[in-house]
Amino acid sequence: MTLGRVTGAAPGEPLPGAPEGTPDGPPSGARRETQDGTAATTETPTPAPAPGPPGPTPQRQQPLHAEDPYGTPPYGGPGPWAPAPPVQRPVATPAHGTAFPPPATGPQAAAAPATGPQTGAVPPPTGPQPTGAPAPGPQPTTVPQSTPLASTPRPATAPAAPAPQAAPDDLPPTPDTAPQDTADAPFVPHPGDGGPRPAGAAPCVPPPPVFAGPATGEHGPAGGQGPHPAPHGAWQQYDPWTAPLQAGPLAPASRDRRRRGPLVAGAVALALFAGGIGGGIGAYVERYGGINDIRLPQSAADGAGRRPDSVAGIAQRALPGVVTIHVRGSAEQGTGTGFVLDRQGHILTNNHVVQPAGSGGEISVTFSGGQTAKARVVGQDGGYDLAVIQVEGVTGLRPLTLGNSDSVQVGDPVVAIGAPFDLANTVTSGIISAKQRPITAGGEKGDGSDVSYVDALQTDAPINPGNSGGPLVDARARVIGINSAIRAADSAGGLEGGGSQGGSIGLGFAIPINQAKRVAEELINTGRATHPVIGVTLEMEYTGDGARVGERSKGGKPPVLPDGPGAKAGIKPGDVITKVDGAAVHSGEELIVKIRSHRPGDTLVLTLLRGGKDRTVRLSLGSSSTG
Repeated sequence: MTLGRVTGAAPGEPLPGAPEGTPDGPPSGARRETQDGTAATTETPTPAPAPGPPGPTPQRQQPLHAEDPYGTPPYGGPGPWAPAPPVQRPVATPAHGTAFPPPATGPQAAAAPATGPQTGAVPPPTGPQPTGAPAPGPQPTTVPQSTPLASTPRPATAPAAPAPQAAPDDLPPTPDTAPQDTADAPFVPHPGDGGPRPAGAAPCVPPPPVFAGPATGEHGPAGGQGPHPAPHGAWQQYDPWTAPLQAGPLAPASRDRRRRGPLVAGAVALALFAGGIGGGIGAYVERYGGINDIRLPQSAADGAGRRPDSVAGIAQRALPGVVTIHVRGSAEQGTGTGFVLDRQGHILTNNHVVQPAGSGGEISVTFSGGQTAKARVVGQDGGYDLAVIQVEGVTGLRPLTLGNSDSVQVGDPVVAIGAPFDLANTVTSGIISAKQRPITAGGEKGDGSDVSYVDALQTDAPINPGNSGGPLVDARARVIGINSAIRAADSAGGLEGGGSQGGSIGLGFAIPINQAKRVAEELINTGRATHPVIGVTLEMEYTGDGARVGERSKGGKPPVLPDGPGAKAGIKPGDVITKVDGAAVHSGEELIVKIRSHRPGDTLVLTLLRGGKDRTVRLSLGSSSTG
């Protein structure tokens, strides 16, 4: 049916043009057709009367004008009825797209009393209202009189809007200024309200409150003729055109904070966990590379142990007793090597290593572990090219074991340790290339005082400048020689001390340890070394084979010292010595080397060439502290 929008009438006044005797509204229990084609019955609720004795029923005021057959109920007679626009209960508009339950039909649709006199509203009926079952037949839909309704006819078969769920009374009031959400609906003119309205939109109407007994409204007691009570709860400020609550009813702030706390804690924990996982993955990638990186095959690590007779095993045992020596004097400086002789701090090295220090220089010793100490010269000898220095206040010294150079055989493996070109703890290996190599080194002074005569061990172990004074050890890490000289490629046929600049060509020479041991003991004990002598003067310019005894005196000295070892053995001026203990000698230097390889007091068998005939003599070596 069609209900027109009524305005301009005060409560209790008839509208102009309404005939007398016209009922106040649609009959009670009228039947209506719902939009889904089912019949529903709606009863007009009757407000509960105030308690008290029953009184006479007041007479109804008659309209002032004649009945209009086409007038709008309730003042006119029944006219052309049209289906009413769909209505819905005034609850909080849910979010867009929320499904509503179907409206109640039949006797389940309870009637509600009107909310009181409204502007332009039809007064409620004053007579008794039926409370029983609804009468059969078409029933009009009861709509609160204060609800603005569109006068545009609606088809009877239009779908009814589902009833929304009930909302609690303690929800905050909905603002009455925002329009209802009709985002996608087209607009059609809405008669009477002066503005557009979504086509097909159902007006939201508030339900009248139901009172179960006497109640007092805003202006007085609730009843059929007095002021009606105001709505309570969330509907006190209800506006049917309010925008829907998109997220549903708002919860109290404290409840939101209680719910937000665990969420924030969980988010923080998740972030920390993710950060830890990411950091672990980044560290793995940084250390081991990416997943698709190329990995080259590699054998497992070997054990740290080595055979004692291997080069690594020898070096492991010998290195703790080897030192690097730095010498600084007023005119020059140099670097060499030495090794520890005993726990008192005595160190053996070459004389030409410490010679730059002179009488007022400085000597510094650095051990293989990096400790550094100052050292002083105990004794030195240029003829043997040996010197002994000593460090004080140093503990934990590791003396090296001395071997026997007479037992060495050609081809025996050896290891040389030193600091070539100041590269400390350098290890090289080779073999014994030869024995009893008569060599002389030095002679830079010109007077022969710095010339050393050595019956040396030859080795192919690389020896370079800085190796001088370092040990040459055998397969059992025993010292068998002191590295002293090399044959360099640019030495023009001469020998150079290990301190001279030049490179190794596999010709290295070491002082046999048997000779060095005797000299070291003398230097430690007395500060001076003794030399074995035969008491003759040799002609160093002789170019023939062998060592020739001078025929004339030199510097006031006779060629054969009276009462010397040579005179006692029968040696005379001009004799040529060709062999010592059966070993041939080819020059005066070789004879000196052979003699100095023995101790004073040793007995030698010499072969002499005199007048074209060989002669053998026995000689006991004398001693001299000079040279």
